[in-house]
Amino acid sequence: MRTDTPAPRSRLRVLVSCHTPTPVRALGLANWLVEAAPRSARGDVNVALLTDHAIRKLNRAYRDADYATDVLSFPSDAQPFLGDIAIAVGVARRQARDAGHAFATEVRVLALHGLLHLLGYDHDTDAGEMGRVEARLRRQSGLPPGLIERAAAPNPRASRRRR
Repeated sequence: MRTDTPAPRSRLRVLVSCHTPTPVRALGLANWLVEAAPRSARGDVNVALLTDHAIRKLNRAYRDADYATDVLSFPSDAQPFLGDIAIAVGVARRQARDAGHAFATEVRVLALHGLLHLLGYDHDTDAGEMGRVEARLRRQSGLPPGLIERAAAPNPRASRRRR
């Protein structure tokens, strides 16, 4: 089910679709991502909101990791198509709750992170460049800390739950 439409005549075009049993509203994700993207971003991007089960299958098939991750990016060599971003709705809901912000905010954090991967950034190998770019774009867009920062910082909510 299509839940968001691409922004007209933009340097970046984003199409958001939902593939979950219960429809999820994308809450303006396509237009937001176009505005939040680096100015250099050019091309078409598909964002799919998926079940955790579907993401787990993709993660197992493409990364040999048997768990539901939050976001996966599938870059394309076929210009002007940049690639696909897959977001796990259940994982995003849990992460939003743990971070203390709205589901829509978490989906935006994940979509931006995924887009940067499509643009060639890789936080595992780029000596912090992706983290710096992501932090700047999040600040400009009014988003809270993102995945890279959260991975580096301890989660006080998580430690409270363990006690």
